[in-house]
Amino acid sequence: MPLSSFFKMASPDIAIDLGTANTVVYVQGQGIVINEPSVVAIELVDGVRRVRAVGNAAKLMMGKTPDNIVAIRPLQNGVLADLEVAEEMIKHFVQKAQGDRSWFSSRPGIVICVPSGATLVERRAIRDAVANAGASHVSLIDESMAAAIGAGLPVAEPVGSMVVDIGGGTTEVGVISLCGLACSDSARVGGDRMDEAISAYVRRRHNLLIGDATAEKVKKEAGAAKAPHDGDGLVGLVRGRDLKRGGPFEVRLTQAEIAEALSEPLARIVHVVEEVLEHTQPEIAADVLSEGITMTGGGSLLREIAVALADETGLPVRVADDPLNCVALGAGRTLEDPEYRAVLNPA
Repeated sequence: MPLSSFFKMASPDIAIDLGTANTVVYVQGQGIVINEPSVVAIELVDGVRRVRAVGNAAKLMMGKTPDNIVAIRPLQNGVLADLEVAEEMIKHFVQKAQGDRSWFSSRPGIVICVPSGATLVERRAIRDAVANAGASHVSLIDESMAAAIGAGLPVAEPVGSMVVDIGGGTTEVGVISLCGLACSDSARVGGDRMDEAISAYVRRRHNLLIGDATAEKVKKEAGAAKAPHDGDGLVGLVRGRDLKRGGPFEVRLTQAEIAEALSEPLARIVHVVEEVLEHTQPEIAADVLSEGITMTGGGSLLREIAVALADETGLPVRVADDPLNCVALGAGRTLEDPEYRAVLNPA
């Protein structure tokens, strides 16, 4: 055994919610230390790709880069679309989370969240990317399980709990009992699909071409899952390029219009929830009827979405206290509470 091995100091383990829109990093004993966009700016120098920026700095460049720089989202619909860039992004966030790590420190173990609908090939790709980024060992946890733990649901008890996690690229629906997924499903629709629906609606209705960042901004400002009963509701200003005149232009987008634009992706989310409910065991379904549905993820912050889901399912629906961080918090708890180790899948 090398002499240096005796002097290696254990690094705290890390849990990562590797989302399509954002990456959230939890460090054992410290909590959440990073929450940044899952974006990497790549610069082409003499035919070689180099990382120019990662996270917040890279997102600011989206849609505004010169020809030799491109801002990439290495994850699409919850799975890796660019393995090489994903490895660089994970490596950057792991190093940033560790701070001024001593040369004598060992590599951390990493728990990584994956969509429940990810194939074996997709899970292997995520495992390999995390291992190549510097993990001593890698464990996987289903996103819906992590979300349920982070939301404080009694996942270890013989009681059925249902969670709907709406992320940037996917919606995860899971019914959990005794630290296992009694029934689950995943749909590749989330916040990004909502943004695309708003962009398509604005182009179709107002002949205005807008970017993803603009669509996301107006969704947050005036978006809603249901049209208001009295009038147009909130109003958001949308700036883009007029397709008829060819120059910049601005239109007013009402809450009622945005609700109309979002009807298709929201209908897909409701459908996957109903599919899971239909395949849930009767005794567990009875628990869900009593306890209701808990929503997590950035998509759960859309106005009236809990009301819309309750209307469609007939079940009580609530949004978790910290929906944006529930998945990372749940994955982090598996590092610190032995009760939840059983939910991890060694990779």
